[in-house]
Amino acid sequence: MPGLFDPIELGAIKAPNRILMAPMTRARGTKAHVPTPMMEQYYRDRASAGLIISEAVGITQQGLGWPYATGLWTHEQIAGWRRITDAVHEAGGRIIVQLWHMGRAVHPSFLDGERPVSASATTAPDHAHTYDGRQPYEEARHLHADEIPVILADFHRGALNAIEAGFDGAQIHAANGYLIDQFLRDSANLRDDEYGGSTRNRIRLLKEATQAVADAIGADRTGVRLSPNGETQGVSDSDPLPLFAEALETLSEIGIAHLELREPPIDGTFGIGEVDPLAAQLRPYFKGPLILNSDFTPERAEAEIAAGVGDAVAFGRPFIANPDLPYRIREHLPIATDDASTWFTQASEGYNSYPAAI
Repeated sequence: MPGLFDPIELGAIKAPNRILMAPMTRARGTKAHVPTPMMEQYYRDRASAGLIISEAVGITQQGLGWPYATGLWTHEQIAGWRRITDAVHEAGGRIIVQLWHMGRAVHPSFLDGERPVSASATTAPDHAHTYDGRQPYEEARHLHADEIPVILADFHRGALNAIEAGFDGAQIHAANGYLIDQFLRDSANLRDDEYGGSTRNRIRLLKEATQAVADAIGADRTGVRLSPNGETQGVSDSDPLPLFAEALETLSEIGIAHLELREPPIDGTFGIGEVDPLAAQLRPYFKGPLILNSDFTPERAEAEIAAGVGDAVAFGRPFIANPDLPYRIREHLPIATDDASTWFTQASEGYNSYPAAI
């Protein structure tokens, strides 16, 4: 029966433990979406994670609409990430990049006034983070079928750039109401072509993007993140279980290295599930390592792995204030609490100011 401190093979990556660091946007890049020197320390200090999944990283300006988030489409961005991956590897760690296209969640102010793109002409709820404060989202334009090959090429190139930047692999962000999730779930996908309607059609972009990344760097270095059990940024599905069961079977056929399910519980503290997590019901549909995420305590993580629901757990917020989280869990030390007011500032305070336990 495996536990949190047993090693695990995640495709080509041999992780020494099953306590993974989840992707978290922290907004410490430049306006040109270039990583900054302070990010080297942040990631190096967390190298004891079995695997670090980086913050979401834009594959193109069309898909990146978060202030001071980073990208991976220019030489300067690649070089900036190379310094970070080198620091992680020197500290004995492993790190993959999360490839990001935000779709309708990009505000036009990031696009020189151009409209964002999505599965259909819909508008995200609430307000976008911009360089000029919070602003209402604007309606996205329908992405035409003959434009989709460009998106796939962006994912392919982003994966190649990730390897050039020294990452050990890539995870496709297909969760949380971003572009691929907008195609997957029927609240945002109103299409009547080969990318809309049936579950098979709505899965098509996920399948093609995953294959594009796998073709670039190998399926054994490719992962995917999904969020099956609830609404995120206005994206949800009327019948999620059969949709995601078919999605997992499709990803299994491609042979990806790992799959992460972000599923906040109904009483979640950061995001709330519309239904209980579906991981146990979905587990039979995916043959590879399954990573669980959202609101896990060490005790719950141990129990879910022991029960065979998942093979590893990705911790997010606990890694913010606890750079040595695996050590603290193993030694049963107190878990420090982070300061949410510092999540998205550009300062070192609340980013590199949390000490290790020893």
